[in-house]
Amino acid sequence: MSSRDELAHYLVQTRISGPVRTPREHNLANYRLLADRDPDYLFGLDPEGKWEFADILALMAHRVGVDPDPAYDSGEDTIAVERTIERLEAMAEVLRTFARPGTRVLIATGHPTGLLAVHLEIAQLLREAGAILLHPETRWEERESSGRSRERHLRFIRGVGVVARGANLLHTHSPEPVRRALAVLEENGEDVPDLVVGDHGCAGAAGAAGIPTVAFADSNDPALFVGEEEGLIRVCVPLDDNVAPHLYDPLSGWLRRCVATTAG
Repeated sequence: MSSRDELAHYLVQTRISGPVRTPREHNLANYRLLADRDPDYLFGLDPEGKWEFADILALMAHRVGVDPDPAYDSGEDTIAVERTIERLEAMAEVLRTFARPGTRVLIATGHPTGLLAVHLEIAQLLREAGAILLHPETRWEERESSGRSRERHLRFIRGVGVVARGANLLHTHSPEPVRRALAVLEENGEDVPDLVVGDHGCAGAAGAAGIPTVAFADSNDPALFVGEEEGLIRVCVPLDDNVAPHLYDPLSGWLRRCVATTAG
């Protein structure tokens, strides 16, 4: 992409931003669950503010661009494309700060499809800059909705942590993978990472631990934007977090270009 306008057009065309596929009713339901402090929607964070439903909706309208009207309760919702690009460029500034030899970075995603593609590109640009990508693999058991306990495994693909069960990669909102990864580092006598890049609970767990964290989040995942508002997350980029992986390539390319431009 040669310009912000071209990128904006592309993001709307592919529904990464603009009118997105995430339903309005799903957004509002999740805002209410966060207001109720449902652990599954806190992503490992413990916000200091009271954060009632109205506060969360107002924040999401401001930071993401969703419709601010609580009476609009079904249909299509929006992620403002200018917010996506603005926060992507803010993320580039943070990445540039840490893109240097010897910096220790942990990258992990709850999206083994979709956003994994972006995290892989971030891992590559940090690796090229000489940063050390951490690989604290760990196993634990987690109770599933069926009541059965099944093993989980944090594995790393080209520097990006993903959760696996056997041979399958799993979508997860849980903060447990990064909590466990940080525990492994501590057990091994290693310092916490200088930076964490993530989404869902992978970002939330790091932010809650006081580690500089940058993240991506969809319009139905308000916890990380609350975390950004309270200073627990450095930057949270709003976008649809589950389009076809290859569609994120121009976004990743723009991020890489911005890191290089900032560095120059």
